[in-house]
Amino acid sequence: QVQLVESGGGVVQPGGSLRLSCATSGFTLSTSTMSWVRQGPGLGLEWVSDIIGSSAITYYADSVKGRFTSSRDDVNNIVYLQMNNLKPEDTAVYYCAKDPRLVGGKREYDQWGQGTQVTVSS
Repeated sequence: QVQLVESGGGVVQPGGSLRLSCATSGFTLSTSTMSWVRQGPGLGLEWVSDIIGSSAITYYADSVKGRFTSSRDDVNNIVYLQMNNLKPEDTAVYYCAKDPRLVGGKREYDQWGQGTQVTVSS
């Protein structure tokens, strides 16, 4: 049974940092592409990053490029999102999701976690 469990969210001041974790089980992380997706208050889903299964190459949305870093630990089956220089507009529920694909021009995922809240506020 595939499970994704996020943790590490919280309240942080602008300019601060947080590291999110996504504990995975039920599948082989090293061969799966994992995404981070967020949903801000009153907003739609926004793709944040991908880490590609076979190569661990990472891709980022322009809004977070240079500030966020995705990585993974294939031994402990955890995906991370290091978030630095956080801004109020980064406030959102952050989800990890497994194996993105395009369906009718829209991103869909095999599995989602429950999400973790990140609030950036002074």
